[in-house]
This record gives sequence, C-alpha cells and structure tokens, in this order.
Amino acid sequence: MFKAFLIKYAEIAIKGKNRYIFEDALVDQIRHVLKEVDGEFSVVKERGRIYVYADSEFDYDETIEALKRVFGIFGICPTVVLEDKGYEELSKEVVAYVKEMYKDEPKTFKMDVRRAKKSYPMTSMEMNAQLGGDVLDSCPNMKVDVHEPDVMIHVEVRDKIYLYSEVIPGPGGMPVGTNGKAMLLLSGGIDSPVAGYMIAKRGVKIDAVYFHAPPYTSERAKQKVVDLAKLVAKYSGPIHLHVVNFTDIQLYIYEKCPHEELTIIMRRYMMKIAEEFAKKDGCLGLITGESIGQVASQTMHSLAATNEVCTMPVFRPVIGFDKQEIVDVALKINTYETSILPFEDCCTIFVAKHPVTKPNLKVIKRSEEKLQDKIEEMMIQAVETAETIVCE
Repeated sequence: MFKAFLIKYAEIAIKGKNRYIFEDALVDQIRHVLKEVDGEFSVVKERGRIYVYADSEFDYDETIEALKRVFGIFGICPTVVLEDKGYEELSKEVVAYVKEMYKDEPKTFKMDVRRAKKSYPMTSMEMNAQLGGDVLDSCPNMKVDVHEPDVMIHVEVRDKIYLYSEVIPGPGGMPVGTNGKAMLLLSGGIDSPVAGYMIAKRGVKIDAVYFHAPPYTSERAKQKVVDLAKLVAKYSGPIHLHVVNFTDIQLYIYEKCPHEELTIIMRRYMMKIAEEFAKKDGCLGLITGESIGQVASQTMHSLAATNEVCTMPVFRPVIGFDKQEIVDVALKINTYETSILPFEDCCTIFVAKHPVTKPNLKVIKRSEEKLQDKIEEMMIQAVETAETIVCE
C-alpha cells in the first residue's frame, strides 16, 4: 500500500534563513542510509516537506529501520500518494485506507485535511467534515473524537494528494555534519559509545581514538572496540577509528610514577594524544564517556586534572547520568551486549589498588617531571604508528 514516506522534522523547522542547510544535510543522510536497503529510492524536498519515494520493490521493515537511525528525523509517516481524480475518488481511497489499516478495531479518529493547492474546489474545513462523514458511514468501528483521538487521518492536498495516519518515531536531534566534528575517546566499555551517539545526535560528525595495550590487551579487545565503532556509525555515519599502541607509555608511567597516580597520569597522556588526532582530523573538541563519581578517575578533582592538559573543549554528554541511565541508552542503540563482552581494555590493566580520588595538580605535574626524558618521543611514536580503521 505504501510507496512513499513523509519525513517529519522538529528543530530544523525553527532555523529561519539557515533552514535549507539543515534540510539538505538531512536529505543527504537519508540517501546515505538507504543505500544499504534493498530497493531504489528518490529523496525529494518539496515546499517544507521531505518525501522518500520508493521507485521499485523494496523491503518495508528494513527501510523503516534505516530511517529510524537518521538524526534530524522526528517522525516517519508511511504515505499513500494519490493522483487528484476528484473528491469522489478521494473519498473511496480514504475509506479503503481506513478499512485496510484498522480492520474492525474500535477506534476514535479525527480528520486533518490541509489544502496547500488552493485551486482545489473544496476548502479544508469542508473536506474535514465530508471525509469524516464518509468514514463514519462506511466504517462502523470508527467514531469521531476531536479532542483525544486514537487516530489522526491526515490528508494533504498538493499537486498530488498524500494520505497517512501513522507516525513512527525517529531519533530526533540534528542532521550529522551540521555542527562540526569531534574526537571520541572510545574504550570497550558501556559509556563511551553512548557518549559518541549522544554528541552525534546533536549534528556533530565524530571520529574516534582507541588506546590498545598489547600483549596486556588481546586482539579480541581491539575487535570489540571496532565492533562498537561500527554500531555507533550506523547512526553517526562513517567513523575513522585511530588505534594507538599505548603499551610502552603505560609501562613507562608505571615504572616512573607513584602507583596511586597511575590512572590520572595515563588519562592525561591519553587526552594529549587524542587531541593530536583531533587537530589532524579537523575536530573542534574531544568527547569522553565520563560520569561524575563513577570511578576514581571521574571525580571532579580528577576531571579537572585531566582537563588541564587540553586546549580543546572536552564534551561529556553522560556526565550527570547514573549507570542505569547510560545502560538504558546503550540497550536502545544496541551497543550494550558488545560492551559487556569480557575483554579487558588498557584502562583496566594498570589500575592501582588505591587510586587517588582528589589529585593535587602540582603533585601530579611533579610526578610527570620524571617522564620528561622519553615521554615526548614516545608520544610522537604512538601517533605516527597508529592504525586507522574506517568503521561504517
């Protein structure tokens, strides 16, 4: 029955003179995700509306699932597209649509007719009343409720007539790429993939960096992070994942610095290296999955100590979430099951028994002075030998 989808958006509608930029970006994202779907599609922007037309046979469920991953979409409306053959034919089509959609289910409904084509011989009000009456006469299971209807039957009269009643929720947010680019510090845990998803939802293009520590972390741990990047990329678009060999730096810090300060000092060097990749990739900020108080390296004092090494802003979208709230998002975006696979990442290998939770920045810097002989050279080596994997 459906050969088209009306795409509803929310925030984009209030963008004023820049609105076309966001609409065009949304159209591009829709075209991108539909490349993976069986079928041929046209994505068309028409007078404040975006339509997806199926130009061949297609997989309905697969198409809906693809569109549900496009940031900027508020609602997906499977739509019947009709030629204007006069009111009598339209009435028959509307009644047939209601019977097909709702069978004998008892439902309340309201008609919502919008007549954009002003040459049409009936007004919107007249069509609302007439079509509502026709549905009532032909569908005994349907009753009118203009205040809280179960079903809104939408009819838009344009050059063609568009008929729909179902609005499938989209992810919301802004089209990816409309708000710059940022670098995600991606681990194998639950939090960082969620953080990447949430920033991408605001229109930010993301790349990622992962700190690998062979032989203390296995190739399976690395593959787990690649898999997580691919899951996030279903929403964000392709992610360039930089895999950094961090083993030598970790061992050097472990050898030279007090063990209770290991987590903070390692984290500071991770942020420095991530910022190098961010600058190379044209990013405007860093993203982490840190949440206040969740672990020793995420107290306010610790976050201040790690921030101190960055010249770029650091975005922490889950900073006020508790663990269950983060898990809920991970379940929604299908990263949770991969995140809990039992492969250690480099952050968990060198954890001190009693890490400092309120690090003193002066003390931390004094400890880092012990690293100055080799650390700069080691960082350059880590950046230059990193492997980049395109995840999509």
